[in-house]
Amino acid sequence: MQKNRLEAFSDGVLAIIITIMVLELRAPHEATWEGLKDQLPIFCSYLLSFVYVAIYWNNHHHMLHTVHHVNGPVLWANIHLLFWLSLIPFTTSWMGEHPLSSVTGVVYGFSLLMSAVAYMVLQNTIIRSQGEGSVLRQATGKDFKGKISPVLYIAGILLSLVQPLLGDLMYVLVALMWLIPDRRIEKTLPH
Repeated sequence: MQKNRLEAFSDGVLAIIITIMVLELRAPHEATWEGLKDQLPIFCSYLLSFVYVAIYWNNHHHMLHTVHHVNGPVLWANIHLLFWLSLIPFTTSWMGEHPLSSVTGVVYGFSLLMSAVAYMVLQNTIIRSQGEGSVLRQATGKDFKGKISPVLYIAGILLSLVQPLLGDLMYVLVALMWLIPDRRIEKTLPH
């Protein structure tokens, strides 16, 4: 099967995820700086989640450039990833409404952890489908960021149980790590 439908569907779902998140933002009830300040935790959780969804879209886009055909396992692995990403608007909203809560920090971190695991499953499924000489395997190499991210998410979850702000800072750290452009796939593909 060609990859076009998988790309189009994934792009559509990610666009809907971002749309749902932005629709959760509400203007303050009063036109004051204090009213705006009250919305800051909600905006910060939205901003962090927007960055995460953008990182996933960007990496997904690059990863699919290594793929010419998809099979059933790749389709299901992609759906698995989209499922976990689709929970981000819920966890974002909940965390924004209840900043510095251990429960919301843990649940948010869990949604990020499972999204990372699902991305690794998709990546490994594509590599298996490509067989020997996998372009994606060649491009990802040792994949340090991919392997360390789940460890940092678990650390963030555990820190959220003790001090939610430290857990949140761990999630920000992972996002910052992924914001640094990763050119491995671009360097591997023919120009």
